[in-house]
Amino acid sequence: MTIRCSVGITAYNEEANIGKLLAAMRAQELQKVTITEIVVVASGCTDRTVPLIQEQAAQDARIKLIVQEKREGKTSAINRFLQAAQEEICVLESGDTLPNPHTIENLVKLFEDPTVGMTGAQKIPVNVPEQIVGYMSHLRLKLEHQLCLEIPRLGELIAFRKVFTQLPPDVAMDEAFVEALVIRRGLEVRYAPDAVVYNMGPETLGEFILQRRRNYAGHLHLVRKYGYRVSSLESGRVLRIAAGEVWNALRLIWTLFTLALVEAYARLLGSYDYYIKGRKHVVWDMAWTTKKVEGTPSHTPSETK
Repeated sequence: MTIRCSVGITAYNEEANIGKLLAAMRAQELQKVTITEIVVVASGCTDRTVPLIQEQAAQDARIKLIVQEKREGKTSAINRFLQAAQEEICVLESGDTLPNPHTIENLVKLFEDPTVGMTGAQKIPVNVPEQIVGYMSHLRLKLEHQLCLEIPRLGELIAFRKVFTQLPPDVAMDEAFVEALVIRRGLEVRYAPDAVVYNMGPETLGEFILQRRRNYAGHLHLVRKYGYRVSSLESGRVLRIAAGEVWNALRLIWTLFTLALVEAYARLLGSYDYYIKGRKHVVWDMAWTTKKVEGTPSHTPSETK
């Protein structure tokens, strides 16, 4: 038996990405999971988003298009998806993201456990980290990943049991509200770091602040009206994780300083050997501690976890 799921995609003027997203969704490599439908809610689009969806729908009968003539907010689009979804397990993805080939499998297979009510993917930014704002996006999501390993704080791509029929229209932070509904029904929220979703973070400082500002305001509304506090609002836990990153940075600086001193000293000795003693080290003085290789690397550079 496979786990059947409905996929919902919310889109607003996503012509640059929607074709790639739907192609990636159609090409998911699945074993324990079956995607029975892909419902795309296009809200007030003024670009080529709708025609691009229609082109994909002509190639795959699972793709269904719902058009909202006016942009009514993401919560409204999600409610339209919930009305249309046929399966108990629903996957919700933003139209400006991309999954890797195994993402939906790794996200949904956790529902084999009947106590699981919601799962969330690991977000990886595709911004160039050499730019300061891009580096801020990378660092923020790295900290969020560490936080999620302790207490899940999910977004961008989630899956959940359809234990509710709609979200309140005044909720801006939809993923956080789904967390609250699932937890209140006695179900567990799980982080799925193997389910990777790629997104583009803000590239200007103004947009970075705008995004963080609206997210924080939305989370404060959840606390005040609905009594639910997401894990990222736990300042003590966030500061502890941030302190770990600060320590790692300080240790890197100290290590680089020490490395520079050791390298300079070694080069001085090498110069003495060559210019004063005439030694070319054709027969090496052995570094015996390098002769025994034990174990294998715990990860490769391409891993995201």
